[in-house]
This record gives sequence, structure tokens and C-alpha cells, in this order.
Amino acid sequence: MNIQNSELILNPDGSIYHLNLKPEHIANDIIFVGDQDRVDKVTEHFDKIEFTTQKREFKTSTGFYKGKRLSVVSTGIGPDNIDIVLNELDALVNIDLETRLVKKEHTALNIIRIGTSGSLQNDIPVDSFLLSSHALDINGMLHAYQIEDISIPEIEKAFIKHTDWSVRKAKPIIIDNSKELESRLFSNITFKGITATAGGFYGPQGRVLRLSLQDPNINKKIDSFNYNGHRITNLEMETSAIYGLSKLLGHKACSMNAILANRANGTFSEDPKKIVEDLIIYTLDKLVE
Repeated sequence: MNIQNSELILNPDGSIYHLNLKPEHIANDIIFVGDQDRVDKVTEHFDKIEFTTQKREFKTSTGFYKGKRLSVVSTGIGPDNIDIVLNELDALVNIDLETRLVKKEHTALNIIRIGTSGSLQNDIPVDSFLLSSHALDINGMLHAYQIEDISIPEIEKAFIKHTDWSVRKAKPIIIDNSKELESRLFSNITFKGITATAGGFYGPQGRVLRLSLQDPNINKKIDSFNYNGHRITNLEMETSAIYGLSKLLGHKACSMNAILANRANGTFSEDPKKIVEDLIIYTLDKLVE
């Protein structure tokens, strides 16, 4: 059965609606960045750029780094934007846009996030690299899908008990990364841990300006959680959506984080641009090894 026009929306030129892309515009290895300006920070290292487009906050450039074809896509902020980006990228490779039928042969993409984040642990300093072994979804977007086969119930139950998680909030979900991509990206200079993904920057991440929090102790509870050595090491707004949707759609995903702040000791990087640049180069080189 073909997918209706209202569900799979295309632009007049046949490109996918939000990303403004056609299948030939993307590589199988795709780097996600949040900030549209960071796309150029990645591609300035490319040998050649073959295609660039932008619509709203979604900018895509495809080219070659040391002979390897890569795409860089800016997602904007938050799990709702990841829902758009990953579903549309998957449609480009796994749905025939002319017949609107799902292709019989599945194509798996490699999705690598290069993002910034704040550490929750004293021993993970600013200006370090952190690879997300798992993602803790505390924003609820993934509950729109059938997630039973991708979650890790034993860690979820331990987290809910440890934090006395409110039943009025979305149930936390734990999803792991692609171990294949982790093996390519991890090294002795990289920390590793669970990345919590919130649905907002202020209250959902425990920040207080003028509004009181539902649970004023939530950050301390998150920081102190430990399940068989698995700690929550950092907090941001995209990784769990990337991991969850990638697993559901049959893609591989791994999140790399430049640690700009340490919320445990109140420090912030003195040169955030440098640590982001260093992580970009580190990740690019790992992808071509």
C-alpha cells in the first residue's frame, strides 16, 4: 500500500519536505550537528563539497573527507527536531518517493552526532570527549512509537526507583548505542557513560529562573544514579531520540559529546570553540580509519 501525500510530504521539486533533500544528495555516513553554523565547521575540513542546501534550521552538506563520502546535517535543538530529521532521512533511503512504497531492500545509515554537553560528574572535566554508551530518554517523544523491543527495562526500573520518578512525567527509557560505531569512535582519551536527554533547557534540565521545579532534587538524584557501574554522565537534548529512532528504523547511531561545562563543580571551558573543533577532527579521522 502506498503512503499517502499527507503522511509523506514532498516539495514541488520532489525533495523531502523539511530537509529539502533527494536520495542522491546524502551519503550513508551522516554526521549530525545541532547548530546550522557548525555544518561549515565540519565541512571546512572536506577535500570537496558536492552539494549543499538549507531549509529553516536544517542545513545539509555532502562531500568527501580523505576520500570518504559523508553528509553533515544540522538538526536544530531537541527531540522533536530529531523526529523530523531521522524519519525524513530514512524515507530518502527506504521509501521510493515516486511510487510511495517501502523498498524491499533496507538501507542502514550510520548516524554520528557531534554535539556539546555538560558533565554531571566531578571526574569528567571540561574540554574532554564523551561517547554516549546509552541514552536515557526523559522527554517522552519516543512514546509515540512501539519501543518495547529497544528499551532496557532493568536499568529503567532502577532509575525510576532511585529518583522516585513522578508518574505525571513520561516514563524514562534506556537505549544503547551501536556497538559497531562505538568500537570505531572510542579510544583511551574518550570518556563513556549514559547521556540523559531532556525535552527542554531550563526546567527539564533542573535549571531554575522564575519557575519552581516539580522535583527540586532531580539533578542530585540523576547525578547519583549508578546501575552496575553505569552512571549518567551528561545531559543534553538529542541523543535518546537519535538512538531510539535509529534502532526502530534499522540504522546505527553513536553520539560524541564535547564537554563544555561541568555542572558538578560549576566550571566552563575557557575555549569552547577549540574543544568542539578538536572533537570534529577526532571524529572525522576515526570514521576514515
